[in-house]
Amino acid sequence: MRRYNLFRLNGIDGLCCAVPESSAVPSFVGGGRWSFGGRLDEGSPRPLDFDDRAADTAVRFNGFYLFQTVDPRFA
Repeated sequence: MRRYNLFRLNGIDGLCCAVPESSAVPSFVGGGRWSFGGRLDEGSPRPLDFDDRAADTAVRFNGFYLFQTVDPRFA
C-alpha cells in the first residue's frame, strides 16, 4: 500500500482527497478550503470507504484520489 496524505473538505462532511506522499498536493486543495486529515499508511487506521484499487487507478490518472466517507473518524 502507498502512503497517503489525507485532506478533508471543510463544510462538506466526508469528502476526502488522498494524495501519495511522493506526489505534489493538487492546487485545488489550497486556499483554506481543505484541512489536513492525517497520514494513511500500513499501520494507520483507514477510512472504511477507502478503496485501494480505486485509489491506485485514480492516482495513476489524476495524481490523487477523491472519495466520500461515512466513517466518523474521518468525516
